[in-house]
Amino acid sequence: MKRYILSFASAVLGASVVLLAYNRINNFHKFSNDIYNPMPVHQMANINSDALPDFIDIAECSVHAVVHVKTKIAGQYISSNPMYDFFFGNGAQQYQQPLMPVGSGVCISSDGYIVTNNHVVSNSDYIEVVLDDKRIFTAKIIGADPSTDIALLKIDADNLSFIPYGNSDELKVGEWVMAVGNPFNLTSTVTAGIVSAKARDINISSPYSIESFIQTDAAVNPGNSGGALVNTNGELVGINTAIASQTGNYIGYSFAVPVNIVKKVVADLLEFGEVQRAYLGINIISIDQQLASQKGINQTQGVYIEEVYPKGAAADAGIIKGDVIVGVNEFQIKDIPQLHEQLTKYRPGDKIKMQIIRGDKKMEIPITLKNRENGTAIVKSEDISVLGAKFQTLSGDDKRDLHIKNGIKVYDAGNGKLKSIGIQNGFIITNINHLPVTTVDDIQNILSQIKGTVLIEGIYPNGMYAYFSFVQ
Repeated sequence: MKRYILSFASAVLGASVVLLAYNRINNFHKFSNDIYNPMPVHQMANINSDALPDFIDIAECSVHAVVHVKTKIAGQYISSNPMYDFFFGNGAQQYQQPLMPVGSGVCISSDGYIVTNNHVVSNSDYIEVVLDDKRIFTAKIIGADPSTDIALLKIDADNLSFIPYGNSDELKVGEWVMAVGNPFNLTSTVTAGIVSAKARDINISSPYSIESFIQTDAAVNPGNSGGALVNTNGELVGINTAIASQTGNYIGYSFAVPVNIVKKVVADLLEFGEVQRAYLGINIISIDQQLASQKGINQTQGVYIEEVYPKGAAADAGIIKGDVIVGVNEFQIKDIPQLHEQLTKYRPGDKIKMQIIRGDKKMEIPITLKNRENGTAIVKSEDISVLGAKFQTLSGDDKRDLHIKNGIKVYDAGNGKLKSIGIQNGFIITNINHLPVTTVDDIQNILSQIKGTVLIEGIYPNGMYAYFSFVQ
């Protein structure tokens, strides 16, 4: 009997030790690691309701102001060998099937002005806009700017819902935003995320492109291009433009053109028909640790001036090689995309104050910005009716970037001869029938002397050379 009592007592003692140890371990985990002690559901609900924005009202207003943009690019016959055509006459031609790109657009006024991406409507023969209420309108292009990938459309409609402009300079990393568009032809789709970064350069375009994107993790897919990026006040802060993907579909990040750039582009297109871009007349480099060490710079923030071009805005203001740009009108400049973004807000003739570091001194220098011809006047494209296109002269920066001595840029191919042979906006004509082209007059003079095959040689802003031919 005594033996059983001792065994029972031992079992009770052992169980007590186990329970005590369990309680101590449980209490330790309770205070040392939330993984072992999840927050009560009712507390999580209270935190989520306070921290997360309510997108219901914002979505309700925004979806009515975001439209579906459908375009058509007619099929055409293109030469398979322009050089053969030039020497031996027109040879075999290939038929290029019609294209029907789709995208999104944002109503920015009640009377039918719509912002979208230039790549959505570029070279289109027909543009159709479908509103959220399924009404359909034919749209016309008021103007487009390939450098920022922004285009302005107009439809004949009134009393439309629209999204008011916000201020993208005030947008903060970590701030909640909502993307609205028509991915995969799924109309009126909204997704939410946060601002992941600002002033992002992703190197998707040409040397002429201005890339200072808002990066978000809101889901954006094909068809979202031209759609709205909206903040929690229901204001437009960007136009969704691109995604970072190896598949063509969303895999984590998307990019939008800041609305402060959009506002300037739209204002210029309405007033002048094209964007008035301001130039400093400098060659610049982003600063990293290696450059800072080489140049004796005691910081890695800002933009280093490698060269100052004669007669440019910077040269006139006394800017010199080796200066480091750290601010524009008190806006802090950390890298090249930020500088480009700030300069896009201004026109030739506008005055700014630039903060620079020269040696160990910080200085503020007033600068009057100039146009691509080193003047302060408004510069407009020139028309050549015989080709149905608009052309733009090249700046010295353009020629240096592409390593060419001469050329003239096709600003708007229109619907004439150039477009019919496959030339797209941005193409730079360097030679016609092996004769150099520098001005609009050169094109007219050379064409007036040709009877028969015309061979056009040139280069695209991405550095790709191309040849086209036609018979006149």
